[in-house]
Amino acid sequence: MRLMLADARARSAAALAFLMVLAVLLVGIYLGGHPSDLPGFLQNLSGSQATVVDQAVDELMRDYYVPVSRSTLDDHSLAGLVAGLGDRFSSYLTPKEYHDFTTSAGQQFEGIGVTVLSNKLGLEITHVFAGSPAARAGLATGDIITAAGGKSLAGKTEAAGSGLIKGRSGTAIVLGVRHAGRLRQVSVTRAEVHIPVVAAVMRTYKTKQIADVELATFSSGAHAEVRAAVDRLLKQGARGIVFDLRHNGGGLVVEARLIASIFLPDGPIVTTRGRTQPTVTLTAVGNAIPRTIPVAVLVDKDTASAAEIVSGALQDRHRATIVGTHTFGKGVFQEVTPLSNGGALDITVGEYFLPSGRNLGGGGIKQGAGITPDVPVTAQPKPGSDPAMTAALGVVAAKLK
Repeated sequence: MRLMLADARARSAAALAFLMVLAVLLVGIYLGGHPSDLPGFLQNLSGSQATVVDQAVDELMRDYYVPVSRSTLDDHSLAGLVAGLGDRFSSYLTPKEYHDFTTSAGQQFEGIGVTVLSNKLGLEITHVFAGSPAARAGLATGDIITAAGGKSLAGKTEAAGSGLIKGRSGTAIVLGVRHAGRLRQVSVTRAEVHIPVVAAVMRTYKTKQIADVELATFSSGAHAEVRAAVDRLLKQGARGIVFDLRHNGGGLVVEARLIASIFLPDGPIVTTRGRTQPTVTLTAVGNAIPRTIPVAVLVDKDTASAAEIVSGALQDRHRATIVGTHTFGKGVFQEVTPLSNGGALDITVGEYFLPSGRNLGGGGIKQGAGITPDVPVTAQPKPGSDPAMTAALGVVAAKLK
């Protein structure tokens, strides 16, 4: 009998202990989501920055003079968190911005037909495609889009800002545009835009035929279009190549590797390195055109990112002569990470280094000096003239016998 009573007491004690643990766990879960319900001394003991942020959000939702949703406050909190990094290339994408970004990716999209680079005032237009809605609205290279649909683009990355500009074909978007220091409002009707990634023509310079191949952006599949253009013009008798990367803001690093491989048969092209990212050296994939074919690469202040990788690799490996002005100087790369609220972080996760070991961004998130051209050309083009192109053609022709 004593043994049976002892077993009963043990079972009761175990059950009571289980219930107490369960109760503590449930209370802890509740108070973890409602820290303001804790007594003051416990709030102080358990206080953290996350708790303070939650408390501030709760206060704003409860006491602000007009209603404000938690999702709006959360979006602003996350945007402020990333903005505090002081990194012009990192941003928080709201659920709508991330949706617009992912659904408008690719060469075919519904927008206004420009390429852009981030600017402290908004997005600077680096190229306007012929026949596009932007061209019809009178937008030009060098204009800065400061707002889209009444929303400021100041501090926005290319991804976030472009997401606000793009939309369904046939719909209009009112843009704030700064041109030559003056701000104006421009209404642009979006349309389906096909980006002509490569434009290629044969040029004759002092009786020598030279291929002029211009690449607008390092989008998916760009390497195949560049290679097709190069092969076609070489077959037609081109003896050298001018590769025009002016106004090219970059794109996919994998495309940079494949495009550099058109001119480099082997060896390193770029090394990527980050705090949590593994160090990876991308090398040429082979099947390059003969080294006996001289190459000049045209660059300017808007040549950035993947375009700088290719220009820098060809310069470091003594495969091409760089002609033009200093490039943009973006030596970092970003990664987009989706969040549970439907938004995403588009943040800098590493740096890239050219074969010589140099980083074009000055070793971090600040804009660097970029690539110094072998043949600097600072003269501004006038109607009917292109001093940089003339210089590049001269460089290539001088290497032909």
